[in-house]
Amino acid sequence: MKIIFNKSTVMSAVAPLMCAVSGKSVLSTIEGILIEAKTPDICVLTTYDLEKGVRTTIEAKVIEEGRFILNAQKFNQTIKVMSGDEITLTVDDKMSACISCGKSSHKMSALAGDDFPALPELTSDRSFVTNQAVLKKMISQVSFAMAVNDQRMVLNGCFLKISDDSIMAVACDGFKSAKCKKVTELANKNTNGNEHLDYSFIVPVKTVNELNKLISDDEEALTQIFVTRKHIVFLIGELTFFSRLIDGNYIDYERIMIRNHKITITVDKQALISALERAALVTEERIERSVRSHVRLEVVEGLLKISATSASGSTYDEIAVEHDGPDLVIAFNNRFLIDSIRACDADTIKISMSSALTSINIEPAEAEDGKEEIFMILPVRMKD
Repeated sequence: MKIIFNKSTVMSAVAPLMCAVSGKSVLSTIEGILIEAKTPDICVLTTYDLEKGVRTTIEAKVIEEGRFILNAQKFNQTIKVMSGDEITLTVDDKMSACISCGKSSHKMSALAGDDFPALPELTSDRSFVTNQAVLKKMISQVSFAMAVNDQRMVLNGCFLKISDDSIMAVACDGFKSAKCKKVTELANKNTNGNEHLDYSFIVPVKTVNELNKLISDDEEALTQIFVTRKHIVFLIGELTFFSRLIDGNYIDYERIMIRNHKITITVDKQALISALERAALVTEERIERSVRSHVRLEVVEGLLKISATSASGSTYDEIAVEHDGPDLVIAFNNRFLIDSIRACDADTIKISMSSALTSINIEPAEAEDGKEEIFMILPVRMKD
């Protein structure tokens, strides 16, 4: 195999491929990039760690066709340090790869392309096209609430429900949950013979985090999504990003949210975040033989009093709020509370509460047409 790459082209193509390279595996093939040189002048690059994968096609001058695997980290590092506009890659019959640029060259071993793991089916009868910016915004709002390494596998990801004209995203880790639903135009809908579009699936946490990096917040950018029985595939420009789905039924997220709270406060979002960030100087301070302290909220007579105390000091703030219902003192993990409030897409938010031991809801003070957001967080038990 012999290929001549444009350096900037191949570097731009390899960067997103690295998210699907296995770092620690007994299989050296999934630590590599599958490079397939095809005439006329096409090169297909693929990485796949058995959970998620990325495939892209770039233009290159193919002098001799071939299909080989190169270690992804070494290949990426080598092309970065090469000086020049063109990089030549050759692989001989002895599985020796040579990367050269000008008078510089670097050799490494290659593996046979046939040893690369088989890829899942990357097309499906169940598909649709949606706006990348809408998808990016929604998963950004709920991703903080996804669990990591929870024994309940379905919580280790984001639940997505697709209907004819809307997308809903839900995440929950047992301490906090987030739900966002938005009416949006979906194009090229393939309902697999059904009358309406009705798909629901759970995307793993690592896939969600990588997807958020790959998709754009450009209002004009689109992505086509294919859903198979076990996998999901995203076509993002020239990039194909695919992942295994989490098998199982998601929790009843509606049942765990209390909808008839006795107390509500309406508060300026940025003022509250600023006060909580000041409290974080105390609550997140790590001192030997001490645990992180909680933030204490007291709702009384149109004021929200925010305080925190640790072994090294204390903090106190007051914010004027619109208050409906009895007074209440309640405490939270401060970082969980900040993340939930920050995710709410509104300048003024409504917080609904009932008691010091029941969950609270955070949502926009004024509902926006075609959009639903609600964030739930559990309080912590106060020592005093």
